Amino acid sequence: MHYMMMIRATKEYEAGAPPSPELMAGMAKLTEEYVKSGNMVASGGLAPSSQGLRVRLANGGRTVTDGPFPETKELIGGFAILEAASREEAIAMVNRVLDVHAGARVEETEIEIRPLFYSALSRAAR
Repeated sequence: MHYMMMIRATKEYEAGAPPSPELMAGMAKLTEEYVKSGNMVASGGLAPSSQGLRVRLANGGRTVTDGPFPETKELIGGFAILEAASREEAIAMVNRVLDVHAGARVEETEIEIRPLFYSALSRAAR
Protein backbone atom coordinates (compact mmCIF):
# COMPACT_ATOMS: atom_id res chain seq x y z
CA MET A 1 0.00 0.00 0.00
CA HIS A 2 1.16 3.55 -0.65
CA TYR A 3 1.35 5.98 2.25
CA MET A 4 1.82 9.72 2.03
CA MET A 5 3.99 11.15 4.75
CA MET A 6 3.77 14.90 5.26
CA ILE A 7 6.23 16.75 7.47
CA ARG A 8 5.06 19.91 9.14
CA ALA A 9 6.74 23.20 8.33
CA THR A 10 8.48 25.11 11.10
CA LYS A 11 8.60 28.85 11.70
CA GLU A 12 12.23 28.81 10.54
CA TYR A 13 11.33 26.95 7.35
CA GLU A 14 8.49 29.37 6.65
CA ALA A 15 10.94 32.25 7.16
CA GLY A 16 13.05 30.79 4.34
CA ALA A 17 15.81 29.19 6.41
CA PRO A 18 17.06 26.03 4.68
CA PRO A 19 17.44 22.77 6.62
CA SER A 20 20.87 22.26 8.19
CA PRO A 21 23.55 20.55 6.09
CA GLU A 22 23.52 17.72 8.64
CA LEU A 23 19.77 17.18 8.18
CA MET A 24 20.04 17.38 4.39
CA ALA A 25 22.87 14.80 4.35
CA GLY A 26 21.00 12.44 6.65
CA MET A 27 17.80 12.69 4.64
CA ALA A 28 19.68 12.20 1.35
CA LYS A 29 21.22 8.99 2.73
CA LEU A 30 17.88 7.66 4.01
CA THR A 31 16.11 8.61 0.76
CA GLU A 32 18.75 6.76 -1.25
CA GLU A 33 18.20 3.70 0.94
CA TYR A 34 14.43 3.86 0.41
CA VAL A 35 14.90 4.26 -3.34
CA LYS A 36 17.22 1.23 -3.51
CA SER A 37 14.82 -0.89 -1.45
CA GLY A 38 11.93 0.03 -3.75
CA ASN A 39 9.97 1.73 -0.96
CA MET A 40 10.32 5.31 -2.26
CA VAL A 41 7.68 6.29 -4.78
CA ALA A 42 8.16 10.08 -4.68
CA SER A 43 9.35 12.79 -2.33
CA GLY A 44 9.99 16.49 -2.24
CA GLY A 45 10.17 19.64 -0.24
CA LEU A 46 7.74 22.49 -0.61
CA ALA A 47 8.60 26.17 -0.88
CA PRO A 48 7.48 28.33 2.06
CA SER A 49 3.81 29.32 2.02
CA SER A 50 4.84 32.89 1.13
CA GLN A 51 5.37 31.51 -2.38
CA GLY A 52 2.05 29.63 -2.44
CA LEU A 53 -1.61 30.38 -2.76
CA ARG A 54 -4.93 28.85 -1.80
CA VAL A 55 -7.99 28.56 -3.99
CA ARG A 56 -11.23 28.25 -2.04
CA LEU A 57 -14.71 27.26 -3.17
CA ALA A 58 -17.46 28.59 -0.91
CA ASN A 59 -21.10 29.40 -1.60
CA GLY A 60 -20.61 28.91 -5.32
CA GLY A 61 -17.77 31.42 -5.55
CA ARG A 62 -14.02 31.03 -5.67
CA THR A 63 -11.36 33.11 -4.04
CA VAL A 64 -7.59 33.06 -4.41
CA THR A 65 -5.47 33.98 -1.40
CA ASP A 66 -1.74 34.55 -1.67
CA GLY A 67 0.56 33.26 1.08
CA PRO A 68 2.07 33.43 3.56
CA PHE A 69 -0.45 31.65 5.74
CA PRO A 70 -0.56 32.36 9.47
CA GLU A 71 -0.95 28.89 11.00
CA THR A 72 2.53 27.36 10.62
CA LYS A 73 1.52 24.26 12.59
CA GLU A 74 -0.93 23.39 9.81
CA LEU A 75 1.50 23.86 6.91
CA ILE A 76 3.36 21.10 5.11
CA GLY A 77 7.07 21.53 4.48
CA GLY A 78 7.70 18.33 2.55
CA PHE A 79 6.27 14.98 1.59
CA ALA A 80 7.13 11.44 0.65
CA ILE A 81 5.03 8.70 -0.87
CA LEU A 82 6.32 5.36 0.32
CA GLU A 83 5.34 1.78 -0.35
CA ALA A 84 4.83 -0.09 2.92
CA ALA A 85 3.35 -3.54 3.54
CA SER A 86 1.49 -2.39 6.64
CA ARG A 87 0.65 0.53 8.88
CA GLU A 88 3.35 -0.69 11.26
CA GLU A 89 5.97 -0.65 8.50
CA ALA A 90 4.91 2.89 7.53
CA ILE A 91 5.32 4.00 11.16
CA ALA A 92 8.76 2.34 11.33
CA MET A 93 9.80 4.19 8.16
CA VAL A 94 8.64 7.52 9.58
CA ASN A 95 10.48 6.79 12.83
CA ARG A 96 13.70 6.49 10.81
CA VAL A 97 12.99 9.94 9.31
CA LEU A 98 12.47 11.29 12.82
CA ASP A 99 15.74 9.63 13.92
CA VAL A 100 17.55 11.61 11.22
CA HIS A 101 15.89 14.82 12.46
CA ALA A 102 16.81 14.04 16.08
CA GLY A 103 20.39 13.29 14.99
CA ALA A 104 20.52 16.70 13.32
CA ARG A 105 19.39 18.29 16.61
CA VAL A 106 15.90 19.20 15.40
CA GLU A 107 14.01 19.75 18.64
CA GLU A 108 10.47 19.31 17.39
CA THR A 109 8.75 18.14 14.23
CA GLU A 110 5.69 16.17 13.27
CA ILE A 111 4.94 13.84 10.38
CA GLU A 112 1.42 12.92 9.33
CA ILE A 113 0.92 9.52 7.68
CA ARG A 114 -2.06 8.73 5.46
CA PRO A 115 -2.78 5.77 3.23
CA LEU A 116 -3.55 6.73 -0.35
CA PHE A 117 -6.77 5.72 -2.01
CA TYR A 118 -6.55 3.75 -5.23
CA SER A 119 -4.64 5.95 -7.65
CA ALA A 120 -2.42 5.92 -10.71
CA LEU A 121 0.45 5.11 -8.34
CA SER A 122 -1.44 2.14 -6.96
CA ARG A 123 -2.24 0.88 -10.45
CA ALA A 124 1.41 1.15 -11.49
CA ALA A 125 2.44 -0.96 -8.51
CA ARG A 126 0.11 -3.84 -9.48
